[in-house]
Amino acid sequence: MIPDLTTSTSLKNQLSAKTIRPIAATSIHGIAFRGDAMLAIDAKNGYLLEIDPSTNNTKILNPQHWQDFVGATGLAVAGDVLWFATEESVYFCSLVEGDFTPQLFVRLSYPANGVAVWESTVYVTCQKTGDILVFSRETGKQITRFYAPGIGVENLTVKGEELWVSDTLEQTVYCLDRATGKVIFSVLTPFESPTGLTFYIDPETGKEALYVAYSHWEPYIRDNPNAEPERELQYRDRTFIHPLHFHYYPDKRYALSNGYLVEMSYVEELAPLDPIELNNLEWRIALPAETPRQKVRKIEAIGLPFTEEIRDGQRVAVFKFDKLTDRDRHIFGWKALLEVWSIKYRLKPKDCEDLPELPEEFQSRYLVDNDDLAMDTDIIRRAAVEAIGRETNLLRKMYSIRNYVYDRLSYGIKPHIDTPDIALRRGVGSCGEYLGVLLALSRLNGIACRTVGRYKCPPYPLQRGVPLEPDYNHVWMEFYLPGFGWLPMESNPDDMVEGGPYPTRFFMGLAWYHAEMAKGIPFETLTSEGVLVPKEKVSIGELAINHVQFTLLEELEPEEG
Repeated sequence: MIPDLTTSTSLKNQLSAKTIRPIAATSIHGIAFRGDAMLAIDAKNGYLLEIDPSTNNTKILNPQHWQDFVGATGLAVAGDVLWFATEESVYFCSLVEGDFTPQLFVRLSYPANGVAVWESTVYVTCQKTGDILVFSRETGKQITRFYAPGIGVENLTVKGEELWVSDTLEQTVYCLDRATGKVIFSVLTPFESPTGLTFYIDPETGKEALYVAYSHWEPYIRDNPNAEPERELQYRDRTFIHPLHFHYYPDKRYALSNGYLVEMSYVEELAPLDPIELNNLEWRIALPAETPRQKVRKIEAIGLPFTEEIRDGQRVAVFKFDKLTDRDRHIFGWKALLEVWSIKYRLKPKDCEDLPELPEEFQSRYLVDNDDLAMDTDIIRRAAVEAIGRETNLLRKMYSIRNYVYDRLSYGIKPHIDTPDIALRRGVGSCGEYLGVLLALSRLNGIACRTVGRYKCPPYPLQRGVPLEPDYNHVWMEFYLPGFGWLPMESNPDDMVEGGPYPTRFFMGLAWYHAEMAKGIPFETLTSEGVLVPKEKVSIGELAINHVQFTLLEELEPEEG
């Protein structure tokens, strides 16, 4: 029996949290609710859309005035008045009359990106100046301005005493104090390029939801019968609206957002390239870790059984072979059921004043060159001094080191990892080489840090139940803040704007698609007759083929408390 979609209250509540895909929309920039109807601006076509969130049914409200809305990047609704931003101007029009003839509110010297209205105050974002401008609704005069929290195109909405801002490049939503513009906390979005946001309170349940719009291009393979070959790479617009689930833990100084239940498997297929014989072999593979943003529900063996050991606080699977030769064939590894969330810490430089001393065991382990970091070379020592200048605050030092490395390296994939001195001199590096330079400069400046990895799930959270295979492994880092603990920092993904300014989305933050394991320890090692087998003698990459898969099972919401 087909359920009645129009009368099922429980189903309506379920649909209120689903992905909304407005029909015929190409590039949504700005969303707002008016009653139960969602309004959205399609910047490419100039459509002001009215959307039913439960059915995706879509209506164009401005069929005669769509030209006036082309290029609009902001939208707000205050009572019966619609506000939007386009080019250098902010306009308003009446929703009651349905005329939609724009009336000028204010014109800026630079493009206006987002607009929000609260009683007698109008907030406007401007990427060019890096500000949130505050105007009087009655006079149109500027009252004050706040620093914009990110570097991309920003949209915004108001909720009580809070100003909420989305940023396209930062992949972040910020919660600001509406009176001062100070950031209270921020959360990472599960998709790239957020272009609008709005809150909605279900009148039946009283449950509040934050919806975020996304708009960008995606590549796809087009079947073109007139081309040779028939299949060709093309790009198309991709836009949709998705609820942003989050929870801020002020006592822990971080916020979690949109989590996923993920099945991850790591398997080695034994297929040696050269003749080999290893006796009493122990093959160790790190297991997923328990962290504030990652929980392990279950781990089981694949192919062959393993024993588990703890190394430096990390779980490691140990596979044992009496004898392993080039004639043997096995598959072995593990499968884990993981809960993963995005995490973003909120710490400021003033929180890093008068820090306690770094524990002695950390000094002997995380401030030394124990991984071919070339910390004794002139180029690395000189860079360590240049990177921080006269800075003494630990958080500012770490931020300065990151930006220094981003200024001097460009991303490029190589078949092997060179030492930091070579990578810095060359000016091009993989994630591992970025990491090596970051570790070397940080440790020389007294900042304890370690390698973290190992894989990233392909970032397609709408592809549920389909095995996803990453193209590469990945490493990033954690730096230690005495008195607080370890903080994450990506190695290279934020190096996306030539010469800066650089996003800070992954500075003290990680996206949901990171699978954490091997914190400060090797991910995979071989021991024969109780002795560690050096890479120069036996390369794991020449012994076996690794198979890594992620399957997204369901979306999760962070727990309160």
